[in-house]
Formats: sequence, C-alpha cells, structure tokens
Amino acid sequence: MMRFVCCRAALFCAAIVVCVAAVAPSDFATLSEIYTQASNEAYSRHAVIERDGTTFVSSGDIDMEWLRDSSAVLVAYVPQAVSKPVVRSMLRGAIARQAKYITIDPYANAFTEDYRVGERKFEVDSLLYPIRLAYRYWRTTGDRSIFTPELRRAYGLVLQVLRTEQHHATRSHYRSPMLIGGDDGMPFGYTGMIWTGFRPSDDPAEFPYNIPQNMFAVVELRELTSIERDVYHDERLAEEAWGLSVQVHDAIERYGVVFVPHFGRIYAYEVDGLGHANLMDDANVPSLLSAPYIGYVDVHDSIYQATRRFVLSPSDPYFYQGKDAAGIGSAHTPRGYVWPLALIMEALTSTDPAETARVLSYLAASDTGNHVLHESFDANDPKRFTRADFAWPNALFTELHVPEIVGGR
Repeated sequence: MMRFVCCRAALFCAAIVVCVAAVAPSDFATLSEIYTQASNEAYSRHAVIERDGTTFVSSGDIDMEWLRDSSAVLVAYVPQAVSKPVVRSMLRGAIARQAKYITIDPYANAFTEDYRVGERKFEVDSLLYPIRLAYRYWRTTGDRSIFTPELRRAYGLVLQVLRTEQHHATRSHYRSPMLIGGDDGMPFGYTGMIWTGFRPSDDPAEFPYNIPQNMFAVVELRELTSIERDVYHDERLAEEAWGLSVQVHDAIERYGVVFVPHFGRIYAYEVDGLGHANLMDDANVPSLLSAPYIGYVDVHDSIYQATRRFVLSPSDPYFYQGKDAAGIGSAHTPRGYVWPLALIMEALTSTDPAETARVLSYLAASDTGNHVLHESFDANDPKRFTRADFAWPNALFTELHVPEIVGGR
C-alpha cells in the first residue's frame, strides 16, 4: 500500500516544479478560475443527499450515477473529510449507495436515482472504483463505520464476479448485443486476466482483456485484501482477493507486453490471448497513461516510460495534435477531439516541468469562458466541445493543486 502513496507523492512534486516553468500569467489566472469552479462542482450540482441518507452523484448533464465517475469525482474530496463534516457525510452516503447498486446488479455500470439499472455494460473498473473510494476514505479518516454488512456483501459479489469473468468462457452467463462480434463478443483465449465487455469509456472492447482495467484490478484487489483482513477479519476473502491480484499481475506481464519498433517493450491496450494486441490508449481512466497514478507501476519504470512515449505520439491512433492542443482522445468522441482527462493525467504523471507547463496551457486554452472543463474539445478550435457539464475532469483537475503551483510562481 505504501507504494501507491510514495508514487503519488513523487508525481505531486513533479507538478509543483512547474512553478519554475514558462507558463503565461494569463494562463495561471485562467487555471485558477477553473480550479475554484472545479472545487465546488460536487457540492453545487453533482452530489445530492437523498432521504435514505445515501448520496446520489450524477455524472453531470446525464442524470444517472456511474460507479466509475461518482467514485473518481469523490476521491478528490477525501482529504477534506478530515476537517469538514459535510464532506464526510457526502462520502459516507456515496459509499452506502454504491453498495446498494452493486448488490442490485454487479454487471451494471450505471444506475438511476431510484435504484434502477441505467446501463448494463460490464466494465471491470466499475466494480473496482467503489473499493478505491472506500479504501481512501478509511485510510484518510480512520472511520470504519462505512464498512457495513451491506458493503461486505457487495465486496463478496465483486470478488465472485471478477473470478467468474477471469474464467468467462466456462463460467459466465453475461452476454450483450452491444459487444463487437455479437452477444458473445470476439474470440479469445484464457490468460488469467479478467474479461471485460466494455472499456472505461463505455465503448465495446475490441479484445476482451483490457490491460489498464486489469492493472487497476491488481491494485484494488490488494486494497480489498486489507479491508477484508483488517476490517472484516475474513481471512478467506482476503486470501481470495490477494491471490486473484497476483494471478492478474502475472498475466499482464506475460500477455500484455509487446515489442514495438522505435519504442521497445510497451503495454498493449487490449489483447485477446490468441496473439493479437490493440496498440492504443484511451483518455478514460484507467488508461495506460495513468498506470503510475492508479498505483500499478512506478513512474520511472522502463516499460511504462516506453508506453508513455508511444501513447503520446502519432503512433497512437487516438493521439491528436492541433493548433491549440495535443493529447489523447477516445473512440467515444469525434476524431481530433482531445480530452481534458488525458491532459490532466499527462500532467499528473509527468516528471518534466516543461511538459506539465505545456499541458496546463492546453487546459487554459480549452476554457470557453465559464471556467469548466468539458469531456473533450477540438484541438483546432476549443469552442467546439462535447458535454457542457461533465464532473469527472473538473474533480481530477483539483488533484493538480493549482493554488500551490500559482503560489510557488
């Protein structure tokens, strides 16, 4: 667990170093405005305390709660829970609601405010993000009251589903008409990784072993091990979680690493266990770019650095360069549109202050006057964007600690 903390500390220091980089004062002013707006987003529009005491967190302009988005948004607020009772209540309520969602249908990725399934796209990371939120909250506040019997049942279901999908061909009954290749998806071979139907972008996976999602599983299963052992005192489930984490890690390193000329050994985005690999990255997190951020690997790791060079180059089919920005986009949005999520992640994983300064200038250029970050924007014309209200990038932006960066300047 300490590995994650040290990695994040190093990345934070890299961000602070940007105070000596050449960022225009006007950009700093814009970034400060975006930061102020972003810090209030969850309070003002996206989080609602319901009558049952739970917290419903919409993704923004879509009135549903995604397990992924809601967790990612609220993780940014965890440090405030120590001193602000309202934040603590908001987080406790969100964790309780997520437990209810998972017990309703662990294969669903999005739900409505009245506890109905909104989307049933099986995405491995949707089951992992709630663990991340609860673990961060617990370790930061010391509050164990979130670990209710219902949350324990939810975690049991998570482990059951992940183990089932590790053996998808022989154990799973999940099917979807939205999969590439039909209800059963594309052909694949057993690897030891966890099968997924959809990417973190909600788009269908080309190959069913998504490497970033499996990286995320390695980290979150280790955190679940700690919860099961130290909180619930369930050694059987703790060993189950740890064992699955080890198996997935070994499978990633065996099947997920490929050699690419001019880059060397890099992580693929998806593989099928039959020798095919999809070489790309997507802006949504977990991504290959985010591997150090999620805690899978050190930022200086040679395979990660080679992967980073690949995904931030024209060799990545979803890397776009325009006159106003350059960064990673997604199959989820038009070609040529860069995602602020990926730009922020590039800054969070950078060890080069000049790169961080450049990325911050792109984010400043994307501001259309209302000081909010959008889902994506045209790299040649930031006034063209998707989703006017998208909570996730705004929450992630606060992790860059812009006031400290500006103050350092």
